[in-house]
Amino acid sequence: MSSINLISVDQLARLVGTPKCPVLIDVRPDGDFAADPRLIPGSVRRPAASAQDWPDALQGRAAIVACRRGEALSHGAAAWLRHRGGQADALAGGVEAWALAGLPMVLEAKLPRRDRDGRTVWVTRERPKIDRIACPWLIRRFVDPAAVFLFVKASEVIAIGEQFQATPFDIEGVYWSHRGEKCTFDVMIEEFGLAAEPLLRLAAMVRGADTARLDLAPEAPGLLAASLGLSRMYDDDLAQLEAGMSLYDAFYRWCRDATGETHNWPTNKPRSAR
Repeated sequence: MSSINLISVDQLARLVGTPKCPVLIDVRPDGDFAADPRLIPGSVRRPAASAQDWPDALQGRAAIVACRRGEALSHGAAAWLRHRGGQADALAGGVEAWALAGLPMVLEAKLPRRDRDGRTVWVTRERPKIDRIACPWLIRRFVDPAAVFLFVKASEVIAIGEQFQATPFDIEGVYWSHRGEKCTFDVMIEEFGLAAEPLLRLAAMVRGADTARLDLAPEAPGLLAASLGLSRMYDDDLAQLEAGMSLYDAFYRWCRDATGETHNWPTNKPRSAR
């Protein structure tokens, strides 16, 4: 009989990328991590020995702890969190089980340097429409849930990035930007190692809407319309980003779970009374 304080790889895979995903904590020591320097999407690394100090940072959120093989380190760290009144499970089989299942993993070397609070910081042009909402959604759901995004004048992106140690994206001449026919969202999926079918389907929609090639995906015109509508509804870029997170959550769940579902007005009308 399995422990009630364990979560399976399959169960975790259904949570990753969704707003309800618990905080994912990778407690592999440096030696284990060096053997496979990749992270389950959205994970943050912390030393298991400091688990008793985590609850304040978790702010009441549930956590899932993963070590190399789902053994003592993750079980002990999760137990400490529960002792402090939190909700925490260990990942059965650990990071190795996730990798053996062929699920996406993020290469840590691709992540920008984190700030003193452990967050990645990004900067881009103000007044986002499509790519500059899609990319922050991808980063917060699959790379760094605590990521910070700065929206500034296009002419100031590089200077502000340098002054505030923020990584520029979706402007010309930087690493995280369009490459050939690929938009920045495509590039991030590829570079971060997130090329799973649902995200690739969403990427085609984003690319079509962002580059005026609406024939790339039947859903691209709808994404374009929704994105332009949001940009008219919000004067504040951060408020628009928050609204856009829900929009992309919905599109992602459709890409992952509902592409085969149809809907139509009921055709079985009640018979008229004689």
